[in-house]
Amino acid sequence: MEEKSLFIEFMGDSPMVRVLDYLLTEREIDFSISDMARNAGIGRTTLYRIWEKLIGNKIITSTRMIGKAKLYKLNMENNAIKKLMEIDDALVLEDLNKHAKNQKIKVAI
Repeated sequence: MEEKSLFIEFMGDSPMVRVLDYLLTEREIDFSISDMARNAGIGRTTLYRIWEKLIGNKIITSTRMIGKAKLYKLNMENNAIKKLMEIDDALVLEDLNKHAKNQKIKVAI
């Protein structure tokens, strides 16, 4: 069974959250639609169902063309995305701190 990310556990498991989780994890990289769907763990058809929300809410932005493939990446200029990045970073830091405390306890015993 696939382990869910901290972001998915916090926000709930839905196709939109899966795409956001993947894009937040790979913030600096651009992807084709097929790559985005595969790496987010959803089908292309499912991605196309939420595509208008991703574009309309300016969650993703087009970056370039490679051959016939159009590439997209997370729109880090969007204020809502900036807040989601803060949440994602905070979840990771909280988890790291929790693991660090557990390691200190284990070492001390």
